[in-house]
Amino acid sequence: MKSLSILGSTGSIGVSTLDIVASHPERFRVAALTAGNNLELFVRQIKTFSPRLVSVLTEERARQLEGMLPAGARPEIAWGVPGLIAAATAADADLVVAAIVGAAGLVPTAAAIEAGKDVALANKETLVTAGHLIMSRVREKGVNLFPVDSEHSAVFQSLQGHRASDVTRIILTASGGPFLHYPLDKLAQVSVADALNHPNWSMGQKITIDSATMMNKGLEVIEARWLFDVPGERIAVNIHPQSIIHSMVEYTDGCVIAQLGVPDMKAPIAYALTYPERVVTGVKPLDLTDLSGLTFLKPDHFRFPALQLAYRAMSDGESMPAVMNAANEVAVEAFLKGRIGFTDISRAIEKTMDVHQPHSLGSIEEVLMVDRWAREKTREMLGLK
Repeated sequence: MKSLSILGSTGSIGVSTLDIVASHPERFRVAALTAGNNLELFVRQIKTFSPRLVSVLTEERARQLEGMLPAGARPEIAWGVPGLIAAATAADADLVVAAIVGAAGLVPTAAAIEAGKDVALANKETLVTAGHLIMSRVREKGVNLFPVDSEHSAVFQSLQGHRASDVTRIILTASGGPFLHYPLDKLAQVSVADALNHPNWSMGQKITIDSATMMNKGLEVIEARWLFDVPGERIAVNIHPQSIIHSMVEYTDGCVIAQLGVPDMKAPIAYALTYPERVVTGVKPLDLTDLSGLTFLKPDHFRFPALQLAYRAMSDGESMPAVMNAANEVAVEAFLKGRIGFTDISRAIEKTMDVHQPHSLGSIEEVLMVDRWAREKTREMLGLK
């Protein structure tokens, strides 16, 4: 039986992970859970899965949670960054599911690796901001880093049984989000509700906005560069509106191997949890005869400037990806709160990148310092201070 620590259990990835756990009680148990603001759901999860340790954002929320749980069946309750680290390094956890959104997932994920834990990685920002540091520690500790994002899981699956030296390109697919065919001259006026109306996937707000700008794909390009040790110029993006082919690998003989499936995150999550085995997930099997066709487009960089910013950050290297990511998180939050327009997101990221001089990062602490600088600079430029 595999014991799991799930960081971000009330988010979409965390909920889907627990659905898989509930479907296979003979295979999994839960050692630790962490959550943000949704205490009602968190309480239900705690009562259902009986973790030994749980953690929330603040001491105030920890006290609130304590009052919501019966005294006789109350787990250890922690909070803040120390609580996240405690959950990520729990002695009885075999695998840590890193599903916290944003740069906040970096520290606990790094702690899990340092503790010798295998990680199912759904937090792409960990590799975007500190890819060389993280992958160095993965190698030194001899742990496994299993991709959870559907695109990286597809690449991982398409690489099985093949030599890395035979890979010529990784091709990540993108749905194009809600604005693939939207009039360019009207993008500045789109509402938050419009941007959150993703045609294929059900995700959290931040990731959904990133999908609408295609920054999400830019982050995935950088993540793929580190996960699969492939230079950025050999990672391409194809827009595939149907979201059936989740990504592809091209080989030296001209063959392309792809992974297909209906758009449901339970499949890649389950593969990360059970690799190299596969289990029943409840995901509907793919019937290609039901499809009218599969189409592919090159990204329009005028429509999706964020994608080009990600390639630029990857090319600049060093501290620039961390700066780009922090600026994006600030700008997306400002958009969700109605403080800036949709097209202002990419502009804010570019302005912050323009005033940053890339430099080497030798530790997680240095990554966090750059992250703080970029957030402050972006808020200043947006007049949010």
